[in-house]
Amino acid sequence: QVQLVESGGGLVQAGDSLRLSCAASGGTFSSVAMGWFRQAPGKAREFVAGISWKGATTAYTDSVKGRFTISRDNTNNTVYLQMNSLKPEDTAVYYCAAARYATVTRQSQYYNYWGQGTHVTVSS
Repeated sequence: QVQLVESGGGLVQAGDSLRLSCAASGGTFSSVAMGWFRQAPGKAREFVAGISWKGATTAYTDSVKGRFTISRDNTNNTVYLQMNSLKPEDTAVYYCAAARYATVTRQSQYYNYWGQGTHVTVSS
């Protein structure tokens, strides 16, 4: 049973940066892909970024390309999301998720473990 705990959310102004962290325990973190999703109020959950098991492959949704960077530290069982140039439309609850497989996927149905989420609010 994998447990995921996110941290690093908060209230920031447009243009600021935040780094989210997701600490994993209880499973084979280093052998599966990881992803970040977000859900804004009144909207469906959406894929933000994903990273393969060794970190060699990453994927991003178009709206965050060039601003967000996903990375992972398999020694410390942690995945990160560096968010720069934040915009009000980035406001959401951000969730970390562990995939079933080693390769990156944008599809939420292929992630079988989820964290509780961390709130990110970007004011204009």
